[in-house]
Amino acid sequence: MNFSLKQYIKFTLLLLALGIGLFSLYYTDNMVKKIAIEERKKISQWAEAMEALSKYDPRGEMNIDITFYAKIIESNTTIPVILADSKGIITNRNIDSSISKNDNLLNAYFKKLKENSDPIKIKIAEDDYQYVYYDDSSILKQLKVYPFYQLGIVGLFVVVSYFAFSYSRKSEQNQVWVGLAKETAHQLGTPMSSLMAWVDLMSLDKEQANEQTYDEMRKDLDRLKVITERFSKIGSVPVLKEENLISILNHCVDYMKTRSAETVNFHLIENDEDYIVSLNVPLFEWVIENLIKNAIDAMEGVGSITFTTRKKGDHIIIDISDTGKGMSKRLFKRVFNPGFTTKKRGWGLGLSLVKRIILNYHKGNIFVKESIPNKRTTFRIILKNRALA
Repeated sequence: MNFSLKQYIKFTLLLLALGIGLFSLYYTDNMVKKIAIEERKKISQWAEAMEALSKYDPRGEMNIDITFYAKIIESNTTIPVILADSKGIITNRNIDSSISKNDNLLNAYFKKLKENSDPIKIKIAEDDYQYVYYDDSSILKQLKVYPFYQLGIVGLFVVVSYFAFSYSRKSEQNQVWVGLAKETAHQLGTPMSSLMAWVDLMSLDKEQANEQTYDEMRKDLDRLKVITERFSKIGSVPVLKEENLISILNHCVDYMKTRSAETVNFHLIENDEDYIVSLNVPLFEWVIENLIKNAIDAMEGVGSITFTTRKKGDHIIIDISDTGKGMSKRLFKRVFNPGFTTKKRGWGLGLSLVKRIILNYHKGNIFVKESIPNKRTTFRIILKNRALA
């Protein structure tokens, strides 16, 4: 069964909560049993001390240290206890005053102890016995219910985490859709504005319309076709074909040159080797165009963009460097998050789409290789250097 990241995180949170709950129950149950045994021992000592004191006779020949037994009796300050004979209650200790001062409540409490506890028998005289009944201390009672409070807190944590994660995912998706809509309008705006200008020019002077005018209009129509194809592939599995990487890079650079200021210089470091890689050309060109636009923004329209390609094992490495303002290392990963942007008018979708196209569609990798403030930034793309199976 294949799990999405969202399902995996939910499943992990559930297992974590279950593990914490089971461990807490097991550990607390062991502690409760140990404390219960210790309290039983303590009450047994208390009963022995009461029995010794009841038999004490200051005129007798046997001299015992009643101070020792008195200390044992006084040391019990936490365990509720009732001393009774066959006729009823003789005395009580450590019982809440609201119960001990009310005979009806005390008798009801005594009846409950008789039903739920095993008394300790004290021999007072021949055929004369008293019985010690005791209850769990307040600490032991709290310890028994503690795991359930803990489970409630863990459950609340899981619920809050679940809704927080769901909200975060929905917020991220909303950012993507809003950004995608704006990116669509932005991409379509340029060729449409150009076409409208050509139409206006033709309407003013139809005789001046020549072959160059129609050529430019055809270019804009081709551009609209490319844009439509790009957006139609988002969310679907694109077809990859073996393409010449250097040729595609040259085409992208030539296209962006005509749409950039003369103060932006492009350098494509070529070698004698042609790199044949599995690509979807419209989507890959979109990646390169977004990286170039990002570089131009970082350089504020003045500087150089350099493309370097090389082979390393079964992979092709493409480095795109600009002479822009750079970024701090803490932003290396964040720049690819949907909605993240350092531009005042940006919507932070370009690099997010770039990463999606490279990772999900081309099974490659893209990351910020290096960035030196006010000197340069280099993005690295790694693609597999092998033909499709």
